[in-house]
Amino acid sequence: MSNLIINGLLQSRNPLLTFRRFRGKINIQRPRPPHYERARVLEIIKPYYKKPEFNAPCVDAERLKQSKMVDNPYETIIAREARNWFEHSNLVALLHVNSIKQEDMFKVQVALHRHNITVKVYGKSIMRKAVADTKYEAILPLFEAKTAIIFSPESQKIKQILNVLKKTPQLVLMGGIVEGKLLSRNELVAYATMPDLTTVRAQFAAVLESAGGKIVADLQCHQRQLVNLLDAYAKNVSEPDQRNAGSVTDGKEES
Repeated sequence: MSNLIINGLLQSRNPLLTFRRFRGKINIQRPRPPHYERARVLEIIKPYYKKPEFNAPCVDAERLKQSKMVDNPYETIIAREARNWFEHSNLVALLHVNSIKQEDMFKVQVALHRHNITVKVYGKSIMRKAVADTKYEAILPLFEAKTAIIFSPESQKIKQILNVLKKTPQLVLMGGIVEGKLLSRNELVAYATMPDLTTVRAQFAAVLESAGGKIVADLQCHQRQLVNLLDAYAKNVSEPDQRNAGSVTDGKEES
């Protein structure tokens, strides 16, 4: 009985796996249709592509053009503000902005704000509206990438700007506008080494005064020479007369 239980009931049998090849050759050009349920699923998930119209590229281009021509009132207001900054600033510096943390950018803004200098960042569409058909239109190619703008009412603030930018290599000076004239980076650096307008005026006044004094001296040179010669001649003539007068007085005293 125990043998029957062990051999008959408790004995485990491993399944036998047999691999069989497909009985026929697979036809790639004419495959067998799928099962009905699978065919229904495949029909549902079949992608559907709309046939493009004949003039679709032209229509899409016209729609894109019209979407760009849509006037944005907010951009118009910001563009008016940007133009106002350009017109009322004697110094405008253009900076290329590389990857920089907002914390570092805020430190730069604070450092420049201490010198009454403002930093602004505008997009390309806003700048196109702000400087289009103006004398500042030449700076538009600089706004293909992210560009920051520095505005200052005083043109001599370029020294402070260069000192701040030395500590921030992420901001690269590309050029600027000084009193309505577009300058490159090298020209701005050279302009920073020049003295202020008051000093230059004082130097120019000194040069004019020295030139005038030299002209007066040259005009009076001949007169002074004539006066000196006459004075020397008068002294030479007066000395023999004094000697003769002295000898006459000495003879009288002896007699």
